[in-house]
Amino acid sequence: MKATLRALVAQAIDALRAAGTIPADLATPEFVIERPKSRAQGDFSTNAAMLLAKPSKSNPRAIAQALLDALPTNADIGKVEIAGPGFINFHVAESAWRHQLGGVFAQGERYGRNDSGRGQRAGVEYVSANPTGPLHVGHGRAAVIGDCIARVLDANGWDVAREFYYNDAGVQIENLALSVQARAQGITPDDAGWPEHGYRGDYIADVAQAYLRGDTVAFEDHVVTGAKNADDRDANDLDKIRRFAVAYLRNEQNGDLAAYGVGFDVYFLESSLYNDGKVEETVRELVAHGHTYEEGGALWLRSTDFGDDKDRVMRKSDGSYTYFVPDVAYHLSKWQRGYTRAITELGADHHGSLARVRAGLQALDLGIPHGWPEYVLHQMVTVMRGGEEVKLSKRAGSYLTLRDLVDEAGRDATRWFLVARKPDSQLTFDIDLARSQSLDNPVYYVQVSHARMCGLLRQMKERGLSYDQADGLAQPLDLSDEAAHELVVTLLRYPDVVESAGRDLEPHQVAAYLLELAQTFQTYYNDHQFLVDAAATRNARLVLAMATKQVLANGLELLGVSAPEVM
Repeated sequence: MKATLRALVAQAIDALRAAGTIPADLATPEFVIERPKSRAQGDFSTNAAMLLAKPSKSNPRAIAQALLDALPTNADIGKVEIAGPGFINFHVAESAWRHQLGGVFAQGERYGRNDSGRGQRAGVEYVSANPTGPLHVGHGRAAVIGDCIARVLDANGWDVAREFYYNDAGVQIENLALSVQARAQGITPDDAGWPEHGYRGDYIADVAQAYLRGDTVAFEDHVVTGAKNADDRDANDLDKIRRFAVAYLRNEQNGDLAAYGVGFDVYFLESSLYNDGKVEETVRELVAHGHTYEEGGALWLRSTDFGDDKDRVMRKSDGSYTYFVPDVAYHLSKWQRGYTRAITELGADHHGSLARVRAGLQALDLGIPHGWPEYVLHQMVTVMRGGEEVKLSKRAGSYLTLRDLVDEAGRDATRWFLVARKPDSQLTFDIDLARSQSLDNPVYYVQVSHARMCGLLRQMKERGLSYDQADGLAQPLDLSDEAAHELVVTLLRYPDVVESAGRDLEPHQVAAYLLELAQTFQTYYNDHQFLVDAAATRNARLVLAMATKQVLANGLELLGVSAPEVM
């Protein structure tokens, strides 16, 4: 309907140009079609007249009247009126609402989806945890935000690649290998011989025992086997221990993510950037384009030329590269892989690295857009149980793991609670609320609403009643019924929510909408009997219930949350 109204207003503006009411060379302004705050103001409103008035040296209400007079006739519009300083309010005809409601059933699982991103690729990178231990709750928030961003982009027609980037070398991995080696040698974290920066969680002992048993671990396209002979069992082969530890923990991370409903299409190793010469190649290109200089024995990027607050060291005086250089090379690979949109989901503590990565990409002079890649940053999560903060996991040692949370609160509740708020907001996860079967629990409220409609169908069959969808759609909508009108308007807003969530990379909009829809349906449900004897009334009311059921299921799928039929 918004698209229809936008087209009608644009045609009216063209007519005003032709008539000389507004200048012939005046461009069509970026007017909006939006929903007024009050139902009395109509179903939709536009500010087009006010945007045209000043450049036309005219009164906004006079322009509004001219637009109204020039507006093409359309059967979907019941009434048009001018309000306030020059808003044009549209009241949609009952038949148009009914026609759109039919679209919910005609499109089914595809209702709400669009093709705005057709033919374009998007890469979404998220989690990207180094394989040094179990995933923590912060990784869980990153995982569900990234996964749901990928889902809403897919719903907007994008060709989406889900990507996991991790370091399989470097200081942290060395500390991991030394920790596993120490455990294999019988040294514990309380012993004097424990590595200074070693990892202390119980999971290190699990890795060491698996290595000494000679276990085989398969992950992605790698297969790694532990000790096979006496020398290996003596735990002296640090390089082999390193490879095994990385494989073991990556396999565990994949298992945790799979239990959480998260998967990936691409696993990208930081080491490959060095092995394939991509880091050196990127540095050579930056030097060749004249955006670097040497000082104090180090190579610097003149990143201040591209919006950074200071120039950055690329290669230190000892010849090693700073960590942002492989990040530039990695994101360059995304550009070369054809990602129109490259989205990176990170914790807010990574904020300082964003400007320098973008500066490095700009300095390559490849025509990469200034806002590319796009970053979505999430704040930390505080987990509460019984009114007290939950911080530690025996297995991880110093933090609560994602698997702990999923095991305790359930996959659906964990995903919902971690994605339902805007990423840059602080989040408190209340385990008691997430587990509760009460209407105070938003995910339970939404799921029980879906189950209630499935229950209506079961009750109908038990009573020997029938449901005729076509007849229900043929019945006039009683738009004087406040609850019915509000439910129809809310139902048909779903495609706008999907479009907005994909455009703004904000899947929490979907969660907020689903709760609103469930609450709106509950108001209608409380005021109406569904399984009445009068077939026409029964069909008309069940049409609204079944449309709501479909939209709830579609929206829950975008969040990776189940739509149960029984609760």
